[in-house]
Amino acid sequence: MQRRHFLKISAWSAATLAVAGGAGGASWINGAQAPIPGFDSFAQARGWLSGLQENAAARSLTDWSLAQVLEHCAQSVEFSMDGFPLPRSPLFQDTAGRLAFAAFNRRGSMQHGLTDAIPGAPTLIATDLGAAATRRLAAFDAFEANASTLRPHFAYGELDKAQYARAHLLHLANHAQRIDLG
Repeated sequence: MQRRHFLKISAWSAATLAVAGGAGGASWINGAQAPIPGFDSFAQARGWLSGLQENAAARSLTDWSLAQVLEHCAQSVEFSMDGFPLPRSPLFQDTAGRLAFAAFNRRGSMQHGLTDAIPGAPTLIATDLGAAATRRLAAFDAFEANASTLRPHFAYGELDKAQYARAHLLHLANHAQRIDLG
C-alpha cells in the first residue's frame, strides 16, 4: 500500500472514531451531556414501539415524520436480511465502517445523521404511524426468525446475528433520542 493511500485511510478512520465518540463516554445533545436512551432487547424495543403507537402526542423532532423514522428503521432491518442497495466499498467497510461499529458497540450508543437515508433505499413515504410501527415490528420478527445468512451492512460490512441485533437496537435508540413523547 502506498504511504499516501495509507495516511488517507488512517486519517479517515481517525475522523470516523472521533465522530463516533471514540472509545466511550456520554453523547452531547443540545450542547449538554445527557444519557442515551437504549434498548437491551427486541422485547424492550417492541414495548417502546407499542407505547409509541398508542401515544397521539408523539412526534419526530427531525425533518422526517414519525412514520418515516419507523419506516427508515424497518428498512435497515429488512436490508440486513435482503441486502443493502448501495454498499460502501469493501475497503471502507473493513476500515472506517468496522471502526465506527466497534466504537458504537463499545459505547453502547450510536450517533448518525438522523435524516440520512440508507444509500439507494426507496424514498420514505410512510404517513400512517400505525402501519409504520407494524412494519417495524414485523421486521424485528423476521430478523429474529431468520436462520439464513445475513447480508453485509452497507457501512459496517459483515456482522453476525448478535452484532446485527445490537446495531439495530442502537440504531432505533439513536432515532428515539429525537422523538418527543409529548
